Amino acid sequence: MQHFKTESSPNTHKRQLQDWKVIKNLWPYLMAYKARIIFTLLCLVVAKAANLGVPIMLKKIVDAMSINTTSQALLVVPVSLITAYGLLRLSASLFAELRELIFSKVTENAVRQVGLQVFNHLHALSLRFHLTRQTGGMTRDIERGTRGIQSLISFSLYSIIPTLIELAMVLGYFFYAYDILFMVVTFTALFCYVVFTVLVTEWRTHFRREMNSLDSKANQSAVDSLINFETVKYFGNEQYESARYDVNLKKYAQSAIKSQKSLAFLNFGQQTIIVVGLVFILGLASKGVASGKMSIGDLVLVNVLMIQLYIPLNFLGVLYREMKQSLTDIDKMFNLLETDQEIADEPNAPDLVIQSPKLGPHVSFKDVCFYYEQNRGILNHVSFDILPGQTTAVVGHSGAGKSTLSRLLFRFYDVQSGAIYIDGQDIKTVKQASLRQAVGIVPQDTVLFNDTIGFNIAYGRPGASQAEIETAGQSAQIHDFIISLPDGYNTDVGERGLKISGGEKQRVAIARTLLKNPALLVFDEATSALDSETERTIQKELNELAKNHTTLIIAHRLSTITHAHQILVMSAGEIIERGTHKSLLMLNQRYAEMWRVQQTQSQS
Repeated sequence: MQHFKTESSPNTHKRQLQDWKVIKNLWPYLMAYKARIIFTLLCLVVAKAANLGVPIMLKKIVDAMSINTTSQALLVVPVSLITAYGLLRLSASLFAELRELIFSKVTENAVRQVGLQVFNHLHALSLRFHLTRQTGGMTRDIERGTRGIQSLISFSLYSIIPTLIELAMVLGYFFYAYDILFMVVTFTALFCYVVFTVLVTEWRTHFRREMNSLDSKANQSAVDSLINFETVKYFGNEQYESARYDVNLKKYAQSAIKSQKSLAFLNFGQQTIIVVGLVFILGLASKGVASGKMSIGDLVLVNVLMIQLYIPLNFLGVLYREMKQSLTDIDKMFNLLETDQEIADEPNAPDLVIQSPKLGPHVSFKDVCFYYEQNRGILNHVSFDILPGQTTAVVGHSGAGKSTLSRLLFRFYDVQSGAIYIDGQDIKTVKQASLRQAVGIVPQDTVLFNDTIGFNIAYGRPGASQAEIETAGQSAQIHDFIISLPDGYNTDVGERGLKISGGEKQRVAIARTLLKNPALLVFDEATSALDSETERTIQKELNELAKNHTTLIIAHRLSTITHAHQILVMSAGEIIERGTHKSLLMLNQRYAEMWRVQQTQSQS
């Protein structure tokens, strides 16, 4: 067996502080149910008192039986002792069940409230956070965290605290009824047992942590592979993905084997301490019986009490490890709550006020500079205005910074310098919820929920009537396609909408934005996945809709923006040309060149 040692004192102290921090963070969720907690503890004490009374009553029955061993012995044993024995066993069970019944609401509500708070906080975090995190690992952290709360509370209330109460009662009874040596031996054995368990469990904790880390890694790999199912198929990389997944599984298996070996060492050591303690106690009891100081009933009582006490202690190593792991898992989940929002509302921020909801707001970018990474600038002193009810289009080659404009407008990120105004209000100073309610975006890469077409359209305005949903579908030129399906608007689109085509997905996205009916519309290459005929049809609808909205169009096909009141040509994060379609053609520079190239391509 390999030697073990606990972690260095600074690390142990740091982890202990983290454990107490977790308990401190969890405490307010439990304290909302003080009355239930107090009543639960009372039930716990009564249950353990009844549990202690059972072997004491058994001792009395045995002593009474030993007085007369004839066939009439049953008549000698008072009926009241047998009745009391049965009532005590029943009471111990009744109050234990009552304890669980009362406290279950506390546990489940604590889990629900923490889980909901984490979920809401994750939605409040910036796009940057979500782009840098792997969803599979994060959901695993939340799952383990909520399960950790249940485990921690369950182990504490149903195992650790009851065992401590029972231990105190047994030691007190030994001190009261027998020689003090019984109490000393019992306490010493239990002390050695606990110290051994804690030391060995601390040693083997890193095996468990390694297992969890490898488990998350394997899960991330599997989720990532399944999400990109089509890509895997395109390149015929099923075996490659299987081998990649198997590497993680092998590492996990190796770590699990190490953990199992250390568990075997822990279990054997615990049993050794239990047996030694039990032998000493039975030796003392046997000596007492031989000297006449103790009865046969006392010998039975001591044996039953020790076994009754050691049964829950058999699981102490598992409980300690699981509680430590639960604290670690909960800490990871609470760390998500402590993650800086990055994009947060100012204290007492007002709602965004649209001056003319029927016409749309005045949008103004003032000397905006922005970068994702400090050494890679995206926007460089960009300034332009979109007048109420008018349409501004932005064009340029890939990487020019076009889509970044929509992300900044929606406040997925904050600008490093400059400002963005809507009807004279800096979007940094208003509530994000009101800003995003006023802005409707149809992105280039449309992702749908794994639900029905109707659900995905209605997501633009939850609670919309079926008639309103169908009207939005008609405006997006997808209604006829939907009703031709066997299940109509109840047709499932599959995960990320993979059951329908790219063009159909984009029309569903357009429909839900139309249903939202925002004051400011943003189309980020919204018709790029459509065929030319469908694009022309939808473009008419979008142009009609844009008459009553302030609209920003980020476009690739110049033919879709010839109607725009203003066209901005971007290159390397700067606006290099601006004007109408006609004026830019007359300028005969970058826009005119792009127009000629696209016209040539469409004719070939």
